[in-house]
Amino acid sequence: MTITYKDSEGIAGMRLAGRLAAELLDYLTPFVKPGVTTNELDRLAEEHTAKVLGAISAPLNYAPGGHHPYPKSICTSINHQVCHGIPNDKPLKKGDIVNIDVTVIKDGWHGDSSRMYMVGEVSVAARRLCHLTYEAMWRGIMQVKDGAYLGDIGHAIQTFAEGHGLSVVREFCGHGIGRHFHEEPQVLHYGKPGTLDQLKAGMTITIEPMLNAGRKEIKELGDGWTIVTKDHSLSAQWEHTVLVTPTGYEVLTQSANSPAVPAFVTAAA
Repeated sequence: MTITYKDSEGIAGMRLAGRLAAELLDYLTPFVKPGVTTNELDRLAEEHTAKVLGAISAPLNYAPGGHHPYPKSICTSINHQVCHGIPNDKPLKKGDIVNIDVTVIKDGWHGDSSRMYMVGEVSVAARRLCHLTYEAMWRGIMQVKDGAYLGDIGHAIQTFAEGHGLSVVREFCGHGIGRHFHEEPQVLHYGKPGTLDQLKAGMTITIEPMLNAGRKEIKELGDGWTIVTKDHSLSAQWEHTVLVTPTGYEVLTQSANSPAVPAFVTAAA
């Protein structure tokens, strides 16, 4: 699959899909509290996606090569789960951190985003991890502009994360997105400046670093989907879908109630 470049119609479609993904996360936010099950969050997400957003949930029955179909509408990855956690009937408890990853399809276009949620009062270490991972994502986003390189994004994320004692998961990365859930290019969250594919206006990509409080090594659980840290350390992830513009970038998965953009980003604008 080659890199796709969106024209004005495609950009409009991606803007709408991205905004709906953000609004789905906004809708789920007040329900994320001690006692709720991730299955209930999944049910709420699927109902809202279909009935309110008029969209389709991309993860449901998604089956890339070598995988059996994903059985739920969202991914919910808790504590030491890195990504692709499958919702179940176990209630969330105080102190948990959970990543909710959603992708909606609207008029054939995909909007992909994830956020970290802190359930009740969490540890200082968990709060720090969530905060630094959010900042790392934005430091990657800030590298996006016509003529920059994918390696610039990875380098910015890696140097920031490792400078704060966190490790970067290598096996999973961001990706191109558009008419297909996963398109070229792969967007690594580590690397060297000036390397890999060059960014060009019209590209839409996800930037979604997974950072671990401990070592970077991971393993897959027996369900064929859930990824966890090998050392059982906490993991966090944030994700935005981003458009490369002639003058920089546009974050497509923002909404009125999205988490605040970090001050260092607005100061640089």
